[in-house]
Amino acid sequence: MTFKLPDLPYAYDALQPYMSAETLQFHHDKHHLAYVDNGNKLIVGSGLEGQSLTKVVKGAWAKKNQGLINNVGQHYNHLHFWSWMKKGGGGNKLPGKLDKLVQGYGGFDKMRADFINAGTTQFGSGWAWLAIRDGKLEVAKTPNGENPLMHGAQPILGCDVWEHSYYIDYRNARPKYLEAWFDHLVNWDYVESMLS
Repeated sequence: MTFKLPDLPYAYDALQPYMSAETLQFHHDKHHLAYVDNGNKLIVGSGLEGQSLTKVVKGAWAKKNQGLINNVGQHYNHLHFWSWMKKGGGGNKLPGKLDKLVQGYGGFDKMRADFINAGTTQFGSGWAWLAIRDGKLEVAKTPNGENPLMHGAQPILGCDVWEHSYYIDYRNARPKYLEAWFDHLVNWDYVESMLS
């Protein structure tokens, strides 16, 4: 399979004031495109050609192919990242199935605080995650292009904490970015769709 850069599911300025059009243009059109282009080059001769993206992500991890882990991992992460956000997102009203998992975790406020803490304490570049492991919700963080698929869990929500995600809008205030992102941009319906 050839990896392709998807169109954003909204206009560049749709997520303002929480994420600027300039951030989306750089992040989507330059950074995500680079992961796609590099992933297409690196998959050649890897033994993973022609497989689904999920299988390539897991296979790159199993083979310890660092170039593919970073670029194909980042392509997978960003494919979902764009859909994990929407205009008018956020809030604490969750769809039923997701709400049940969050209550089992300890409630919305605990989940929110743990997620923001995971993103804040991820040293350097990486991601904060909600994932499902053995039917239960967990909060996780990963470095660089890694994601929960590589660690035996199913990601359902991820926030990019690489500087290119927030530096234009928030400078070095990563916690402020994470709070704004979680409270105003998260598309909970898409999160729930990742459960199936």
